[in-house]
Order: sequence, then C-alpha cells, then structure tokens
Amino acid sequence: MVSAAHRLSGGSAGARSIASIVSQQGEPLSRYVAGRLMKELKLVSNQLPKHAYKRATAAHPAIPNSLSREFNVRKPNQVWCGDITYIWTGKRWAYLAVVLDLYARKPVGWAMSLSPDSELTSKALTMAFESRGRPQGVMFHSDQGCQYTSLRFRQQLWRYQIKQSMSRRGNCWDNAPMERFFRSLKSEWVPETGYQSFSEAKQSITSYIVGYYSQIRPHHHNDTLPPNVAEKQYRDAYKTVASFT
Repeated sequence: MVSAAHRLSGGSAGARSIASIVSQQGEPLSRYVAGRLMKELKLVSNQLPKHAYKRATAAHPAIPNSLSREFNVRKPNQVWCGDITYIWTGKRWAYLAVVLDLYARKPVGWAMSLSPDSELTSKALTMAFESRGRPQGVMFHSDQGCQYTSLRFRQQLWRYQIKQSMSRRGNCWDNAPMERFFRSLKSEWVPETGYQSFSEAKQSITSYIVGYYSQIRPHHHNDTLPPNVAEKQYRDAYKTVASFT
C-alpha cells in the first residue's frame, strides 16, 4: 500500500502524505512507520526544496486588497483566488491559469495557453463560474498582473457579479494559497525537465488537478483530507443542519 501510494503521487509523496493516504484507505499508519517502510523499500520523495519569496508594500490605487490575507473562509464559493504560472512544453513555454476555491483549496477552474493574456484568465474564470453553478456573492482575489487588471477581465467579473480584490504590488504572500498550489504542482507532478508537448502537459496537469490533488492528496488545511472530501463533509453537515431546521 505504501508503494502504491508513492506511485499514485508520481513519486512526490513523503512519509506524512503516504501515511495519510494509506490511513484513508482503512489501514492506520503513522508517518514514522511510513518513513521506515519507505526506507526499506528505497522510496524517496522527488519534491524540490522551497523557493524564496519577494516582498513589497505598495497598494493598488484602484482595486483594494479586500481579502487582506483572510484565507480561512467559512463555506465554498465565498472567495476564489487566481494566478498564472509557466510550464515548459518541449519547444516553448505554455501558461496555466488556475482558480482556487479557498474553503477547501479546491481548483474549480483552469486553462492553458501559449499566451499569458486576459483570454487565458477569462477562460479559467468562466470554467469556475459554470462548474460551480453560477454562484452569487463571490470575491475573486489575484495579484496585479495585467491579465487581471485588463478591461476585459474586469468586465467579466462585473457580468458575473463577482467582487474583485488584489494583492499589494509584488507581494506574493497576499496570494499565498495560489503560490502554494503551484509549488505543489511543480514539485510533486511536473517533470524537472518539463513536458515534450503542449498536449502532454495539458493532459498531465488535468490529471493532477482532477485526480490526485482533488481526490487523493492530503491537504494540511483540510486536516489531511483531500479537497473533494472536505467539501463533501461541508455539504453533508449543511444538509443535516437544514433538515433539522
């Protein structure tokens, strides 16, 4: 089961993650025993070390930082975060835009393109809005990239009646959950040398988002539960309270 969990993670899971995965499958396992078994099986996590963040303090003059690092929200579809990262695809860089629901850190919209423009971020936002049933009262938080300050993207937020919030200029800590998601994606899943083609990258990253990350990967924010399980627990609890009321 330890070997299977390690393979399932693409070789990225360490002792803590493997212990959580195996325990969720009905076989209680501590991180220390998992570490010992990994050593016996010669299994090593292939995650890369953490990277350093830059800091800045200037605020955007038109769009305030309404979220103000209040990353712990009470329910799904209350706050979404968005950001863009780059992926090597054989001959050139491709760009991935993701929308993350802060409640369970679940990716709810994403898009890939060879151009890091507002069309890319708009596609990711549209996917999130449609897949979540066109929710009302959502706040969308991002950095101050031109893809998010563009007239096209801001008009789309207005059509969806989504409130916009932005990080202070150059301050990635103001959008830390997105930074953490992309670090996990690249350290756990994306090959160190990138992909051989755009189609390979898109298929692999979709498998990570829909499969491993959302359904299987333990998340510290969710008390080691995967995002899908954490959201299901919220829905079940909400239905119970509604029924009682």
